[in-house]
Amino acid sequence: QVQLVESGGGSVQAGGSLRLSCAASGYSTMGWFLQAPAKEREGVAAIYTRSGSTFYADSVKGRFTISQDNAKNTVYLQMNSLKPDDTALYYCAAKSNIGLPLRAGVYTSWGRGTQVTVSS
Repeated sequence: QVQLVESGGGSVQAGGSLRLSCAASGYSTMGWFLQAPAKEREGVAAIYTRSGSTFYADSVKGRFTISQDNAKNTVYLQMNSLKPDDTALYYCAAKSNIGLPLRAGVYTSWGRGTQVTVSS
């Protein structure tokens, strides 16, 4: 399994923005997941890399945007209007098929995570 590398996490005040990046190529689906302390990992956003179809958790619709730059083999997660509840470790994930884009258990490659902290 290829190790993915996330970047772009940090600390921001509520209402602020951050952009996460993940470099990877050759996968059919790329996703972003978050995991808060003592909670299960949950899907935030995903993209089918060939069609460009995107998927979002209800909690982030209208605030987060997943996108890809094929020239740079990079997937981004633009996070706007951040809330304290968004505080978590964010993971990039990838798999070589489509389907169940927000389900963590079907992904085969993972990054080590990048911390996002939103203060009130």
